[in-house]
Amino acid sequence: MERYDYEYKRNGTRNLFMFCEPKAGWRHVEVAERRTAVDFAHQMRWLVDDAYPHTETIRLVLDNLNTHKLGSLYDAFEPAEARRIAKTLVFHYTPVHGRWLNMAEIELSVLSNQCLNRRFSDEVTLKREVSTLERERNEAVAAIDWRFSTKHARTKLQHVYPAYSD
Repeated sequence: MERYDYEYKRNGTRNLFMFCEPKAGWRHVEVAERRTAVDFAHQMRWLVDDAYPHTETIRLVLDNLNTHKLGSLYDAFEPAEARRIAKTLVFHYTPVHGRWLNMAEIELSVLSNQCLNRRFSDEVTLKREVSTLERERNEAVAAIDWRFSTKHARTKLQHVYPAYSD
């Protein structure tokens, strides 16, 4: 009997840009080759021009990645274009070590458990699987039931909130 020793061959990695509007039950996942400032800037332009073209202000909750800055727009676009996009965006950052506060992380967890829990042979298959789950969850209007109240925040994050009396 011949023995076969399996050796895993890595076919590359991909980055996921996750957008979600938790109360509306909407999400969008973009599979990208990299996660650079320029890639982030192009995602912000998509958000402003395609996802919410008639919205005056888009408030984004972001983790503290070094590319998640308005300056990334200026790395990618001419100053006038960067300013046009930037004037629509308002960034709010989760606290350091507070990824669990970011609802996009909850959506990424669902994606990981239902779709990304296996290896993909190629990028086309990965994009198809991610797109299918995105569509199914959007059609189901799968909202996130966020139960972290202000009272919980003041207890859990007391080092951030000022003391107050009831």
